[in-house]
Amino acid sequence: MANTKLIFYGTEKSGTNRVELEAFCNTNGEIFIKIESEDCVPNFICLDIPTAIKFAKNIRTEINTAKEVYGE
Repeated sequence: MANTKLIFYGTEKSGTNRVELEAFCNTNGEIFIKIESEDCVPNFICLDIPTAIKFAKNIRTEINTAKEVYGE
């Protein structure tokens, strides 16, 4: 397995460009999602695989909705 780390940042427009989101599979086989900003304690959630799949589908739906409404 590759030894990599992928971090997503918020947008300047929303004022969240200093907020980081990291997601990875933990040692329990769950999807661990951490959201951290420089001025607060990190927040996290662990999702089981079926819930993570539902979450991913919901994110895709919201992306498609935003593309339709805002034309991006």
